[in-house]
Amino acid sequence: MKWSGRFTNVNATTLRKDLISGCIVGIVALPLGMAFAIASGVEPEYGLYTTIVAGILISLLGGSRFQIGGPTGAFIPILLAIVLQYGYENLLIAGFLAGIMLVLMGLLRLGTLIKFIPRPVTIGFTAGIAVTIFSGQIGNFLGLTGMKRHEYFHENIKEIFLQLHTFNFYSFLTAGICLAALLLTPKFLPKIPGSLVGILVSTLAATWLFPDRVTTIGSAYGAIPGGLPDFHPLALSWDNIVPMLQPALIIALLGGIESLLSAVIADSMTGTRHDSNRELIGQGLANMAAPLFGGIPATGAIARTATNIKNGAVSPFSGIIHGVVVLLIVALFAPYASNIPLASMAPILMVVAWNMSERKAFVHMLKTRTSDTLVLIVTFLLTVFTTLTIAVEVGLVLAVLLFVKRMSDLLTVDKVLPDWASGKEKVRAHIVSKDHDCPQVSIFTIDGPLFFGASQAFDRFVSQIEGGLLRVVLIRMGKVPFMDTTGEANFAALIKRLQQAGITVLVSGLRAQPRKLMDKAGCYAMIGEEHFFESTGEALTYALSQINNDKCRGCKHFAFRECAALCGAAEHERHKRTELAGTLARESKVTV
Repeated sequence: MKWSGRFTNVNATTLRKDLISGCIVGIVALPLGMAFAIASGVEPEYGLYTTIVAGILISLLGGSRFQIGGPTGAFIPILLAIVLQYGYENLLIAGFLAGIMLVLMGLLRLGTLIKFIPRPVTIGFTAGIAVTIFSGQIGNFLGLTGMKRHEYFHENIKEIFLQLHTFNFYSFLTAGICLAALLLTPKFLPKIPGSLVGILVSTLAATWLFPDRVTTIGSAYGAIPGGLPDFHPLALSWDNIVPMLQPALIIALLGGIESLLSAVIADSMTGTRHDSNRELIGQGLANMAAPLFGGIPATGAIARTATNIKNGAVSPFSGIIHGVVVLLIVALFAPYASNIPLASMAPILMVVAWNMSERKAFVHMLKTRTSDTLVLIVTFLLTVFTTLTIAVEVGLVLAVLLFVKRMSDLLTVDKVLPDWASGKEKVRAHIVSKDHDCPQVSIFTIDGPLFFGASQAFDRFVSQIEGGLLRVVLIRMGKVPFMDTTGEANFAALIKRLQQAGITVLVSGLRAQPRKLMDKAGCYAMIGEEHFFESTGEALTYALSQINNDKCRGCKHFAFRECAALCGAAEHERHKRTELAGTLARESKVTV
């Protein structure tokens, strides 16, 4: 998809559809922008500026035709923690740095890699964020005053209990009216945004029925300024940049995940295909621009993108229009927004938290009771009780470790025997026993990837190789899809040990990737090109020829199979004992 491809086939009809959709999404985004800003610990107008600047640029420069960008609930815990620890000015720097990181991710074509973050990790931190958002609005819902914002969940819950005596029945009633409107509007007025109805109804009720009884945006934060946002230069210095690198990385990763997830959902709803790398570049440029006007970090908003599509959007013009609509509302009606009660914001964010909680997927993954369940629970609990940074890092590490464990468990080394009875050069697995084995040829099948987590498989390998009359070890590697350098090193050590014991090593069915790595590392040459075979049958034929032509180490003259006939039974037994002692002596000098 070309940069201009998203704007093709634009005409009067499509512009009319985009205009309708953009107006509706702009109205939906207005209260959400303020609510997300307040919940993030900054003044409400900064959420509106983010909606305007980032919303327009994401639609203009991104890789999705229908993406709606702006502040989202997923960022709330991160941004609040940054504001509490570093302050608002450093939050802007973190957002700007995150934008640079997103641009670099897009230029390096890492868009597809972000999609590989394990689902238990994303569900875990998303559900944890939802719990944090929901609990953070309990105080406003109850109208509690004197509330101090804390970084950690348990401290905020403790603060709620400490301030319960300040319960305001009128704020509680206002929040209840707004919540009722949110829940009932989709049933009776599906074309009208429930958040807008809830804000209007609850604000009018609080203004007319019990004026001056509830805290409003104006009384808490002052009047919302109208007009265009002012340019806000950033105080960029090395001392300010370094502490913000880690928070910026988390913002960039979460923003990338959320935006690409939203774009994928938009693709599934419309049958289109987005460009993930260009989407990251667009998101990055938008996040670099928003802080210059006081805006907070932004990303693709799943709910608003879905609303955009459902209302008939055709091109990115709908997203651009949505930002312009918010700008016009701010310029014309900003003073009225100051009368909105904080209690009216609480149910809106609670509903957002409920919708983003991934509750069905969370419960489903709990029921599976697999290693993914452990990753889910750990990520969720760490998100709630510590920080999202710690939760994501621990969740990813745990997911990788458990994945390595599962992959290493899949690797098997089975000793097999040729099907001599049928006269065919085939092998059967799991028929080796103490009394049923071939003393001169051992055949092993390796099934699974040979990588750093599979070293214990070589221990099982060595334990199954017996000394004595063993002349040839045939390793069937047709089921080894992948080998890394650690696996190659372990494999080479095993080959060296066998060769030092005088055992010929044959390999059959070797695939392209392991062959290429073994060739570069020298293992291929160590085994010898003549000892590699495409099929097991060819390798067995070669093994039999080696055994039949090999001389007995006892008499040093005859082929081993002829020793019993030419030297006599008693002498042959002595030769076997001599050969066994020699083999064991050689093996005792070999160290792993």
